[in-house]
Amino acid sequence: MAPHRRIYLDYNATSPVRTEVADEVVRALQLPGNASSVHAEGRAARTEIERAREKVARLVGAKAKNTIFTSGGTEASNMVLSPSFHRLGQAGSTRLLIGATEHPCGLSGHRFPADAVETIPVTEAGLIDIDWLSQRLEQAGETVLVSVQVANNETGVLQPVGEIAALVRRHGGLFHADAVQAAGKIPVDIMALGVDALSLSAHKIGGPKGVGALILASDQLEVADRLIRGGGQEKGHRAGTENVAAIAGFGRAAEIAQEELAQEAARLVALRDEAQARVVAIASDAVVIAEAAERLPNTFAFAIPGLKAETALIAFDLEGIALSSGSACSSGKVRRSHVLDAMGVSPTLAEGVLRVSLGWKTEKDDVIRFAEACERVVSTLYKRRASAA
Repeated sequence: MAPHRRIYLDYNATSPVRTEVADEVVRALQLPGNASSVHAEGRAARTEIERAREKVARLVGAKAKNTIFTSGGTEASNMVLSPSFHRLGQAGSTRLLIGATEHPCGLSGHRFPADAVETIPVTEAGLIDIDWLSQRLEQAGETVLVSVQVANNETGVLQPVGEIAALVRRHGGLFHADAVQAAGKIPVDIMALGVDALSLSAHKIGGPKGVGALILASDQLEVADRLIRGGGQEKGHRAGTENVAAIAGFGRAAEIAQEELAQEAARLVALRDEAQARVVAIASDAVVIAEAAERLPNTFAFAIPGLKAETALIAFDLEGIALSSGSACSSGKVRRSHVLDAMGVSPTLAEGVLRVSLGWKTEKDDVIRFAEACERVVSTLYKRRASAA
């Protein structure tokens, strides 16, 4: 009897590369030229980059000329979360206000002095405390940079980014939104949202790992203190020979994501809701994290009291199911989540939270297989409880 194929439900960590994207990467890898060279081979490489730039910019309603390719979302956020990020003709920010549930690339990767940084508290649903932020901006008396995720990687919670952006703009501040988890999954338009900068990453939408982008709302914005210095690549914003193949793959992934956005979101919501309902039916004491909040169509996080995440991940893995306990950016370790802490989730419950994140290859049979595995894992837990009673 042939073994079951493995079921991958960890798309928020990384998405499997789409076949069309892999083909694009292989094709671009065979281009011999350096994109900075003026000969025909160099111009061919440059054409690939600029074509991809148009596609990535289009995904988030931006202009290609304001799209800067990076090595990923982490570099994009590290780059922009700097006191030197400013509007031309104006001084940079002197203070950073950053959401308490942000990705570590923002919380730990910013370039502000420690005494110039404050974390914005969140509600139990994981939403930015708008009243706190409004009061803090009114008291600021200085130029402030605010940074908030569009969608949280662990819980899928969507922030009211447009409302936050309008608030920051009224107080003369700058606003960066980490759209790594959101772009390609829900509509994201930099102009409609009113944000000044977005961070993106290719591997969350079926593109290659190791490539991302910083998107600026206009050419009147810049980061004066370059993070990577050297040559004049990326119009001087980011030095280093461009990764042509990865950039080409990013462009193709962005193009596909935009083409399929509406139908894919609807498909994934249905699958997510079914998976979530099955978990609750199997374990009546299951807790769905931020269930009442608006979330990404592909994501839900849950905990079953008494079931520890580390034990559960191993059990599901042995069942052929790949899940996560949250972010995969911690060297593969299961550790206490700062996101859940900020939301006020009890430590006992937090240590058992699992994240299910679906994507382009997920099918209904995958959800059924996940539910069957969940039933076996929970059954073992309940038997242990009964024998201990």
